[in-house]
Amino acid sequence: MKTKEKIAVKALQLFNEKGYNNITTRHIAAELNISPGNLHYHFKHSEDIINLLFRALISKMDTLMKQLEKNEYKDLESLYDFTYSSFEIFYSYQFIFLNFLDILHRIPEIEAEYELLSIRRKQEFQAIFESFQKNKILKENIPDFIMDNLLTQMFVFGNNWISHNKITLKLNKEEAVQYYTLVQMNFFYLLLNEEQQELYQQKYIK
Repeated sequence: MKTKEKIAVKALQLFNEKGYNNITTRHIAAELNISPGNLHYHFKHSEDIINLLFRALISKMDTLMKQLEKNEYKDLESLYDFTYSSFEIFYSYQFIFLNFLDILHRIPEIEAEYELLSIRRKQEFQAIFESFQKNKILKENIPDFIMDNLLTQMFVFGNNWISHNKITLKLNKEEAVQYYTLVQMNFFYLLLNEEQQELYQQKYIK
């Protein structure tokens, strides 16, 4: 890896392990055994590193969204796989979610980008849910306010399950991703057709 990539990888590790408020560029430089000046050649401030990591997170999620959108026959398994993979990515960038409000206030460009991202994600998920209805996975006559509520639930839960785990269950990465993936999947249960509800119970409810 190039020095800039090494800095980003080490910063992500330290931010996740020790909290980004406890880590400075000097800490990162010391961990990499490089001078602070060398680090600042690539990143003038720690905010620049956080900005890069945030964009990397969004890029990984964009890739997952495109994969799901290209899947012509969307079923329960594709939704589960998408959710599981999403939560694996979230966990790998957990410091962002644990310090989300602080980061948004600290870095205005991330706050502005997140507002636009939220609108785009809502449109993407609405199109995906329409595909699930066409494929007779979800019920056809679901009121708009219920679908809007589902999107809100997904966003709120997605942004906060890592904090919940840290405070309460304290599961390791694999356990946490499995557990919270199923919790989010349960949001969809009452919206599934009867046949899909039976499949859901057989496959996901132990």
